[in-house]
Amino acid sequence: MKAEAVWGMRWKNCANPLAHRIMEIAFKKKSLVCLAADMTSVSDLINLIKEVGPYISVLKTHVDLVQDFTQDEWGILTELAEKYELLLFEDRKFADIGKISQQQMSGVHDIRSWADIVTAHRISGPDIVDGIAAGWADVERIGGVLLLAQMSSRGNLLDTEYTRETIVTGKGSPHVLGYIGNGSSAEDVADLRVLVGEAQMIWTPGINLDSAAGKMGQRYGNPRDSIMSGSDIIIVGSGIHGAKNRATAAKLYAEASWSALLERGR
Repeated sequence: MKAEAVWGMRWKNCANPLAHRIMEIAFKKKSLVCLAADMTSVSDLINLIKEVGPYISVLKTHVDLVQDFTQDEWGILTELAEKYELLLFEDRKFADIGKISQQQMSGVHDIRSWADIVTAHRISGPDIVDGIAAGWADVERIGGVLLLAQMSSRGNLLDTEYTRETIVTGKGSPHVLGYIGNGSSAEDVADLRVLVGEAQMIWTPGINLDSAAGKMGQRYGNPRDSIMSGSDIIIVGSGIHGAKNRATAAKLYAEASWSALLERGR
């Protein structure tokens, strides 16, 4: 069996080359897991990668949370990610005009030099996507933007009309890999898939096998429900890095996500 057979219509219709790269990595690892590693130390991140690297396909960071950041230490992390065939996803949630976003891709963290994927809001206008892409172009790299079409946090302001405008922007840009959907609601993900169609990806945060574990407005959804509703990558945080045995937990999420994809394809 090949990757295209498992992914079906998504493989056929996703024109973004990074989407195919993600699908190939997920196929090789039998895992649709993006690990949300919201940690404050580079060494903690490195140790986490060493434990769970074989069972995840993407590592999501918030680099501005890292208190001991240096380019040298971060370079060790990026080399380790390459060793474990992990894409690096900086959840920056850019929300400024294009010119500023281009500059923010550099700065002290130099996101453009190591991140394969970033997130952005649509609220400032469609030029934000071109600004981010220009940041990658400045260092002769190509990455993918995930636009926030939905959020899982309670009381967020991303209504249906905003979601539709976000998708219009995303469909009109070769730089948009896909969208962030509401992983806590399978119904919302299914609705988003109808709007998005088959040509772009949907990634869903707010995923946990323990749906009652949410705090401070966070709500959780089940891995299988999210994939069956149309999500392509599940974003898992404390369900893995907060577990007693993080490798075992990562393997469980990998198996749950992969079996759901196989079931979806039948």
